[in-house]
Amino acid sequence: MTEGKAMKTYHFQGEEMVPSPALIYYRDGIEKNINHAIAMAGGADRLWPHVKSHKMAEVVKMQVEMGIKRFKCATIVEAEMAARAGGEHILLAYPLVGPNQGRFLDLVNRWPEKKFYAIGDEKGQIRELAVKAEQQGVTVNFCVDVNTGMNRTGVKVDCLCDFYKALKGIKGLRLTGFHCYDGNRHEKDLKERSERVMGTMEELRLEIGKMSGWNEKPLMIMGGSPTFPCYAEEMREAFVYYSPGTVFIYDAGYREQFPDLNFEPAAAILVRVVSHPDRGYFTIDCGYKAISAEQIYQGVLIDVHHAFPLFQSEEHWTFQMEEGYEDKRPRVGQILYVLPWHICPTTALYESAVVVNHKRIEGMWSVCARNRLEEKHRDR
Repeated sequence: MTEGKAMKTYHFQGEEMVPSPALIYYRDGIEKNINHAIAMAGGADRLWPHVKSHKMAEVVKMQVEMGIKRFKCATIVEAEMAARAGGEHILLAYPLVGPNQGRFLDLVNRWPEKKFYAIGDEKGQIRELAVKAEQQGVTVNFCVDVNTGMNRTGVKVDCLCDFYKALKGIKGLRLTGFHCYDGNRHEKDLKERSERVMGTMEELRLEIGKMSGWNEKPLMIMGGSPTFPCYAEEMREAFVYYSPGTVFIYDAGYREQFPDLNFEPAAAILVRVVSHPDRGYFTIDCGYKAISAEQIYQGVLIDVHHAFPLFQSEEHWTFQMEEGYEDKRPRVGQILYVLPWHICPTTALYESAVVVNHKRIEGMWSVCARNRLEEKHRDR
């Protein structure tokens, strides 16, 4: 895709000194997105955001400074990063199997002042985690992973009551609530999306209402980026939290698919034109090693009109100008910007991002949680 409608200029002072391709994070845009998410949620204390989009301690620190204390993670390293950056309640939203059970308990033991939460949907693995926790003299905070229709992980809603009863009273395990991610909600129309969300909410409330024995109201960690405003509108109880992730950085894909969210893409790939291989053709240095390529579109090339992509390889991406516009192609060496269609896996391709604030380079942020192993394990 080309001719993206940029919500702001992505150029900045000193860009000519930055080698390409480069991941650029715009601090002022991220701050604006955080404020917008807080407003939509009804307060910073209602958010339980995912860190997987950025994997950066600096973004977590920004959110902590703005009042967000709860974070969701996909990996042990992300959870460790969130704890070091100031998170107080940290949910590892991924089933714990194999060595990850011990690694999770290591986090629990190393930061007793933090609250870590595990999720799961398989009784045998959950009991195994509980036994290990009891042997170490700790109790695991546990949220049942709920399958709201995505069919990726989780317990089906109509099976929740029986599942809860089977886990109730297991030593080493403290049942604290439910993790309800609905990544299957892709409706572009907000009204249709909200109606589907309301249906899910009613099913959950009915099933959870059958349960008894909670010491306090169970936590309910709801939704993702497309649906968290819907939950925020309808589920305002103090024990309900909303769990967006992508909205804080945002990307071209979400901007196209969910225009009602109204966040601003706050990351881009700085690229350069490297070749004019034929009349009306130009190639940029942004192959699929520089931008996520798992979607139909890799990204949106902004500020170049009447051009369309031809093909992409590891280090190249070739475009052709429309007929009649062949002489309007960008010159070799010209700096351009691409908005990634999917920012989460794009960020994970880079060790660090150049940070721009109000059109000036502010520094570099490490994508420190892109690794799968904690630093202490990497040299083994």
